Amino acid sequence: MSLASRLLAAFEGSKAAYGETTVGRIGRKGKAEAKSFIRRGQMTEELVQQHIDGVQGVGAIPITQENTCRFGALDIDVYDLDHRALQEKLQKLKLPLVHFRTKSGGAHLFLFMQDWHPASLIREYLTEMSIALGFSGCEIFPKQDALLVERGDLGNFINMPYFTADQTTRYAFNKNAEALELEEFLDMVETSRVALSELDALDLSGSKEYFTDGPPCLRILVATGCVSEMRNNTMLQMGVYAKSKYPDNWEREVENMNRIFMEPPLDSKELLGIIKQLQKKDYFYTCNIEPFCSVCDKDLCRTKKFGVGGDSESKAQVGGLTVVLSEPRLYFMDVNGKRVELNVDQLHNQSLWQKSCLAQIDFMPSTMKAQDWTGMVNRMLSQATFQEVPRELTLTGQFEELLKSYCNGSAQAYDAAELETGKPWHDDGKVKFKIEGLVNFLKNRSHPWAENRAKIQEEIKRINSGEEFNGRQRFKSGEGKWGTVRVWWVPVFAEDDIELSIEEINNDIPF
Repeated sequence: MSLASRLLAAFEGSKAAYGETTVGRIGRKGKAEAKSFIRRGQMTEELVQQHIDGVQGVGAIPITQENTCRFGALDIDVYDLDHRALQEKLQKLKLPLVHFRTKSGGAHLFLFMQDWHPASLIREYLTEMSIALGFSGCEIFPKQDALLVERGDLGNFINMPYFTADQTTRYAFNKNAEALELEEFLDMVETSRVALSELDALDLSGSKEYFTDGPPCLRILVATGCVSEMRNNTMLQMGVYAKSKYPDNWEREVENMNRIFMEPPLDSKELLGIIKQLQKKDYFYTCNIEPFCSVCDKDLCRTKKFGVGGDSESKAQVGGLTVVLSEPRLYFMDVNGKRVELNVDQLHNQSLWQKSCLAQIDFMPSTMKAQDWTGMVNRMLSQATFQEVPRELTLTGQFEELLKSYCNGSAQAYDAAELETGKPWHDDGKVKFKIEGLVNFLKNRSHPWAENRAKIQEEIKRINSGEEFNGRQRFKSGEGKWGTVRVWWVPVFAEDDIELSIEEINNDIPF
């Protein structure tokens, strides 16, 4: 079995499509610029071999059209990542994740399953693992619980490792944080596969004794020992929790938490300052600063008696964006792990986006500031994945098929004089016609270019390979008089080239 076939088997996923990524220059912050496309069709051994050889990078889509997956991943987009420390943490938490370096120096942590399981279930486990690792909010693959298959949704891909395998920067690590060759990784991958029961046995929830009814971030922070960094921030957060749970003697509880969880404990002056802050006013949890945001699980926190509760928010957890290259364009956005289909107006207008979420996933996101919304959309577009569509779903493809039908249809001119009626005339390898005849044909079939003659001209020029495509045609009328008519032309289309069956519409040629 070849290395390519083994690598293909390791990342077995969707059979409907795969991804291609072309990497550009490395940005000032270490991020590798890339353009990503989703290609329809099944990924093959030949494509994977090109990936290994460094010809064209490919990516696998974990989620199938049946909404199952056999592998998933965490994408940790940190460019100065300490891979040795991350590997040590993986082993300490006993997480069954295979650790890879990405092209930008971050990490992909892959979960390989023995069998196929619902994507929604794998996403739940991966979310818990990301929180335990301190990378809450990192990208999770598969990015959605279910695809909108009936709307042409194909999912999102993640780049495969070992691009240009003989000198790759995308390699797996062993437990000593040493790089593995491709064959070494392939030997290891099958032993790394886990059963669902092994995931069920993982304990990622933190301390069983403390903060069980409070913010999960506090449970995670104390789960593996005492807090030695950002102690003041953490102590203030714990004080907010203590005031909610122990309103009568919360000061004593804060002192106990300082003694139990801080390493070393804050001195009496620092602790007294925090208590005085809490006495002066009611603070709320500071979810958006460290060390809490990296281990934040707002969905779980809302369910806790002394968590953020309903006050937070209906803030949407927005993932990636897929741009479907139809005309007009469509967009698939990941919102709270679910797919939302949008048109350009719904992506542009926050209010219409909220309505789309309400209608499609039964969730009403809270309103962002206008500049935050614009910034988010622009960031998503800059990192979007583009999904190809069949040519007939583009306006260009539809125009070309209608042009063929017009030129080869039953309403043909028998001589140059009939050009005046709007009928096309075949003459010495060309089909000549008055532009008004073609425009009327397009209008009767509701093609939007009927109102855009400049676009029609551009396309006819392309079909003629930039050569001359219009002029004057002489003709002799039935009375024997000579006249001229302005015509456009295209090369004759072979009958076999016509793919769309176009029903003739009566009275569509102007007389």
